Amino acid sequence: MKRIFFKGRFIFIPILAAAILSLVSFVVMQLWNNLLPAILHVGIITFWQALGIFILCKILFGFGKGGRGWGGGGAPWMRRRMEEKFKNMTPEEKERFKQKMSERMCGGFGNHRGGRFSDWEDFKTEAPKATE
Repeated sequence: MKRIFFKGRFIFIPILAAAILSLVSFVVMQLWNNLLPAILHVGIITFWQALGIFILCKILFGFGKGGRGWGGGGAPWMRRRMEEKFKNMTPEEKERFKQKMSERMCGGFGNHRGGRFSDWEDFKTEAPKATE
């Protein structure tokens, strides 16, 4: 009985993947055709164009692992790059980096000093604040 399950699984998985991809492509096509022509005055698309748009978005924005929530996503190459930088920091540098991120992202819209995070590159060169 167990052998039959394993053989059936290898046939079932590609069929399931094709069905899910078809469903997602259909949803993309319907959303595009029902929303964007009225909003942005663009043309309607076919199923195959919707499939292409979906695949292109997955290539450009990453396939993701799910369950990361807001702020934890992004392209996999970007996550790996940031993880590598963070791994090579000393504990003091990590704390300063977390503090700067907190000031930038959670401190409101007025704390970004010119709209660019211009001084992120030199956070390693800043003198640590004395904690007494």
